[in-house]
Amino acid sequence: MKLSPVTADSSHESCSDCSIRPLSVCASLDGGEMLDLEHLARQIHFDPCETVFAQEDMTTSFYSVLTGVLRLYKLLPDGRRQIVGFALPGDFLGMTADGRHSFSADAIGPATVCQFDRASFVRFAEHKPNLLRCINEQTVRELAHARDHMVLLGRRSAEEKVAAFLLDWRDRLSRRRGPSTKLPLPMSRQDIADYLGLTIETVSRTFTKLERAGVIAVLPGSVCLLDTARAEALAAA
Repeated sequence: MKLSPVTADSSHESCSDCSIRPLSVCASLDGGEMLDLEHLARQIHFDPCETVFAQEDMTTSFYSVLTGVLRLYKLLPDGRRQIVGFALPGDFLGMTADGRHSFSADAIGPATVCQFDRASFVRFAEHKPNLLRCINEQTVRELAHARDHMVLLGRRSAEEKVAAFLLDWRDRLSRRRGPSTKLPLPMSRQDIADYLGLTIETVSRTFTKLERAGVIAVLPGSVCLLDTARAEALAAA
């Protein structure tokens, strides 16, 4: 069941002052276009675990993540959960082929999204080739990432999966915060397990094994990469 958002902020910051604009599809717009887009935007805040949109819901809105991390997942017919990704600030969500969401999204911690009415946004974008190009480029990157994830699920050992996940997470965070060997992990071990197709016990054992091998240091709410070369070798195996 879709939950109601915590608050809708009618006094949100100007789109031109948005800190994540360089990372989002909005970066392709000029000043006048940004003012027009601002009239379509609605900032909504979500509490941890609150649903942004649900699998099989009609697609009535698009979403640009402003703060926090969203968990993207599919529920299988037998009730199992497969996490298909984690959305970070700058990610644009809601594009569908058949008018229904193919997965659910909820907030891992407190999160804010910029919501756009689907029909209004489509009308706004149809004569803006730079915006359409940015959306297309993001879609292509997501498809490439999905293919890599399929290989990760089917052809890797637990150590290789966890190493690949940590390096991919590092690369995604570095584009937003700059390079760092300390990686905050807002998602739970169960989330990581459901993303990698492993059990939570296997994920926990693998983190411990990598820590004992000197590849990582496990810290509260984060991981520090100690031996990047070894992690990259495992991820490339």
